[in-house]
Amino acid sequence: MRVAILSSEAVPFAKTGGLGDVSGALPKALQEAGVDARLILPRYWQVDPKLINGELIESVPVEWRGQVHNVRFSQSDAAGAPAYLVEAPELFDRSSIYGHADDHIRFAFFSRAALALLKHLNWKPDVVHGNDWPCGFAAAELRKRRRDDPFFQRVGSLFSLHNVGYQGQFDPRDLWWLGFGESPERDDFMLNRAASALKAGIMSADALSTVSPRYAREIQTPEQGHGLDWLLRSRGDRLFGITNGVDYGIWNPETDPHIAQYYSASDLSGKAACKMDLLRRFGLQQNPERPIIASVSRLVAQKGFDLIQQISGALLNLGVYVVALGTGAREYEDFLQRWHDLAPQQVGIFKGYGGEPLAHQIEAGTDMFLMPSLYEPCGLNQMYSMRYGTVPIVRATGGLDDTVQNFDPHTGQGTGFKFGPY
Repeated sequence: MRVAILSSEAVPFAKTGGLGDVSGALPKALQEAGVDARLILPRYWQVDPKLINGELIESVPVEWRGQVHNVRFSQSDAAGAPAYLVEAPELFDRSSIYGHADDHIRFAFFSRAALALLKHLNWKPDVVHGNDWPCGFAAAELRKRRRDDPFFQRVGSLFSLHNVGYQGQFDPRDLWWLGFGESPERDDFMLNRAASALKAGIMSADALSTVSPRYAREIQTPEQGHGLDWLLRSRGDRLFGITNGVDYGIWNPETDPHIAQYYSASDLSGKAACKMDLLRRFGLQQNPERPIIASVSRLVAQKGFDLIQQISGALLNLGVYVVALGTGAREYEDFLQRWHDLAPQQVGIFKGYGGEPLAHQIEAGTDMFLMPSLYEPCGLNQMYSMRYGTVPIVRATGGLDDTVQNFDPHTGQGTGFKFGPY
């Protein structure tokens, strides 16, 4: 079986969140299962040149805005599977991966270039697997091409919804020169008075998946469907909830090269050394008897930071250490800074993406991991935490509810603590 995986981000090349982790780990896992899986993503300036180790593919013809452009692709095997990176510096050499006014143009081009590459290589996949709104264009483009291009006629499509809150909305007038200005494609994009790449992906794909069974149910409700619940209910027979997995070759305290000392479930002694190392890194008092509570997250309302604000004083009064890493909304970044300034020996913060080593060091060194999300499609840190002997404290929503077993004091069974009301 052949599978082409399209994603706007994937480790080790580029990452802003869980999508990058999953998109980087999945091709390797499929390869190990005997599937010929290949990854396609943009080449951002943030991609480490050392990861590019394959022959450059020159002159892939891509039709774009009425002209044929010759596009280059870099190659790499750094993800454990063949990866192709679209080279378009004018679109992808930006200060950040997302957040630009022309994001819809950037990822529409990426999707078209990815399909052009498949045909150029004469590598016909059984399935094109797109992820989140940036790849909604690919699902729509593939469905259109199957009507008149024999190469794509028997190629199926899977569209994975990692977070339906991000819908890739843009001015519908741009649909004309993106190639989707006529019905039925235009209708597939339209959501109220805007065009939505996510909606187009949902409408166009042969099958849909989400990142946990509970989230698949939740997004079919008005409360968590973000205006698309009606559409997702209509496609419910083609919607599957599949819990994200973890690459335990990378997330393993017995072999993790980033942590101060190895340890295992049968011998946790090394975790104490990791805790002291974490306290030193964040400049906190080094009292091993005090627990550390950590958060590694985008700083947005979805992640429950208003709840963390409400309990911030109580946590200080309890004497626990707090370690927080993330970037996002200014109000939450300012809150973390004030919290740190109030108790600099007790609250350690890192505003920004600290890199993979620091994320591993936090999981290894902390005692508890806090994830009070308003909604959480799957979540990965709670699974990393359980692998590293760190107790997750989560809200019972989405994948957090699917993956964490609430501790029962009567039986002594459980893997973490869950709460319900928000």
